[in-house]
Amino acid sequence: MRSIFVIGDSISIQYGPYLKEQLEGDLGYDRKRGDAQAMIDLDQPLGANGGDSSMVLAYLESLEALGTKYDILLLNCGLHDIKTDLVTGSKQISLEQYRHNISEIVDKACKMSNSFVWIRTTDVIDPIHNARSRNFHRFHSDVLDYNAAADAIMRERGLSILDLYGFSRKFGETAFCDHVHYTDEVRKLQAAFITGYLHAKFAEQKF
Repeated sequence: MRSIFVIGDSISIQYGPYLKEQLEGDLGYDRKRGDAQAMIDLDQPLGANGGDSSMVLAYLESLEALGTKYDILLLNCGLHDIKTDLVTGSKQISLEQYRHNISEIVDKACKMSNSFVWIRTTDVIDPIHNARSRNFHRFHSDVLDYNAAADAIMRERGLSILDLYGFSRKFGETAFCDHVHYTDEVRKLQAAFITGYLHAKFAEQKF
C-alpha cells in the first residue's frame, strides 16, 4: 500500500485526522510529528506545525541528511510567511525570499519522494483575521501573491498543485472558527477534497 507524508501548517493539522480516516485501507498516512505541542498555540509553529518556508526548508534539509525518503509527499507553507508586523508592516518571509525557499524546497522534495504534491495556501479574510489577531496581521492580497509565486514554480517544473485555497474559499466567511482556522465541518470537507484528489491522481497506481 502506498503512503503519504504531510508537511504543513495548522490547517493541515486540523484536517489531518479526517484525512487519515478517509484514506484508511487505501493509502497510509503520516505527517510531521508533534500534534500535542502544536495544538497548544496554533499560531506558533511548533511540533507538527511546519511553519514558514524557511522552517520547512530547514526541516527537509535535516531529514535529507538522514537519507529520509517518502512515497507521496504533500507539502504546504505560506500562512506563516505572510505574517505582517503590526508596526513595520514587514512580512515574516518576504515574497522574494519565499520564491527562493520554495524553489529549494521543491528541489529537495522531488529528490526525497516518489511523488510530490503542492497544496495551495488557504484564504485570509482581512476584516475577520485582523480584528481577531492581536500579535500580527495577514492580508488576502498576500495570499494571492504568495500562491501565485508558488504556482509559477510548480507549473514551470510540471508539478502537481492541489487547490485547497479555491476549494475552501467557496465556503465564505462562515467557514472560519477564528481568525484563520476552519470549522470542524469544513475540515472534514477539506479532507474529502484531498482524498478525492489523491484517489484520482493515483488511480492507475495500485494502493
